[in-house]
Amino acid sequence: MNFQDLDHSLGKLQTRKKNATKIAPFVALAILFTLIPIYYPSMHPKKLSQVLSSSSLVPLPDSNTQHQSNNSSKTQQVNVTKSDDHVSVAPQEARIINSTDEKCDLFSGEWVENQEAPYYTNMTCFTIQEHQNCMKYGRPDTDFLKWKWKPDGCELPIFDAHQFLEFVRGKSLAFVGDSVARNHMQSLICLLSKVVYPIDVSNSTDQENRRWEYRDYNFNMSIFWAPYLVKANKTEPNNIYQPFNLYLDEPDESWSTKIQDFDYVIISSGHWFSRPTMFYLNHTLVGCLFCTQPNVSQMTSFFSYQKAFHTAFQTINSLKNYKGVTFLRTFAPSHFEDGVWDKGGDCVRTTPFKRNEKVLDDYSLEFYKIQLQELMVAKKQGKMRNLKFRLFDATQAMLLRADGHPSKYGHWPKPNVTFSNDCVHWCLPGPIDVWNDFLLELLKREESHR
Repeated sequence: MNFQDLDHSLGKLQTRKKNATKIAPFVALAILFTLIPIYYPSMHPKKLSQVLSSSSLVPLPDSNTQHQSNNSSKTQQVNVTKSDDHVSVAPQEARIINSTDEKCDLFSGEWVENQEAPYYTNMTCFTIQEHQNCMKYGRPDTDFLKWKWKPDGCELPIFDAHQFLEFVRGKSLAFVGDSVARNHMQSLICLLSKVVYPIDVSNSTDQENRRWEYRDYNFNMSIFWAPYLVKANKTEPNNIYQPFNLYLDEPDESWSTKIQDFDYVIISSGHWFSRPTMFYLNHTLVGCLFCTQPNVSQMTSFFSYQKAFHTAFQTINSLKNYKGVTFLRTFAPSHFEDGVWDKGGDCVRTTPFKRNEKVLDDYSLEFYKIQLQELMVAKKQGKMRNLKFRLFDATQAMLLRADGHPSKYGHWPKPNVTFSNDCVHWCLPGPIDVWNDFLLELLKREESHR
């Protein structure tokens, strides 16, 4: 497959629309197993402090608006409510949890026009990977670049590279996750390139684990490749397309043994959990996703997703010397329309959705709920050591940006070669740059709390 670096049980869904029939759970599962894309790895050489304790809710769409999509699948519209250790869902209009002791919820809002963007180009930033370099490969429209995020009731400042570098002077930042996490880091490097380029001090030549230093500011950032967050290995050592073994109660030591000295850690993962996988607990095979072995229980990606985040957060809470701030960057949905990733699905929009045009649903909604649940559990446990867990809620903002993916503009076309369209990663420059607007504001608030 030439499309490079594409990432992609709580049981039955907890909510249904009021007029749902008794077979709705089976319909939802059918949609899950037939429409979720299966992704393969790369072959390339911010109101926050109360978000987990307050019960207030901020609506995502208007409750009277029906979700419109080309695949005619039904939308899950829900209320998410919180307690100390779980998230429950009530069958009302779709909502996103975002409350804080600050006056402004950064993550509830919508996109507004911004003719000043973009703030760098593919000619001024050297870290843009080929499959995210939409301008190089002929994307004809540029309107998708001319937007910024407008929170409800306040303004989110555009990223200020000088200010960011002063905030992180003498500190360190780690990204833990998959290639979308790397996409985020590369966006940050591009935005900072207006001031200074970093020095690459990586110990390897691959793109999966990198370390960059900004020596004038005594600041460094790293990316730790951990698409599952937990220990994983191939069922066939030389075949990346066969199922992976996931040891859901064992952390991935490629990151868990290396983050203790970091001041900030951004943890994220998602799309890989839709691949065929074998699930292990206590070194015992307990089930699988999309496997063909007889006598092995078929389970859902929700099961592995919950276990992986639970293990990851427990691991962070168990690190004796770790004193940093852990941010959970929530799931950024893909936007395939008219088919799944390997069946002609594409993302051809050129402008964002309005908030009342798109509702979080299906497996993206379940992944989001699982992340919130496990973050609350981690926060409660972390209080005993005064460890800080924060919500970095990218879900609503990115749900509305079906226009910001590379689609077919991550490579040159080749005769007699069929490429899959990329509706998972984000063009650089592009909508993902807002994650660093969020990040700077989150760091400001963290400092003010101190």
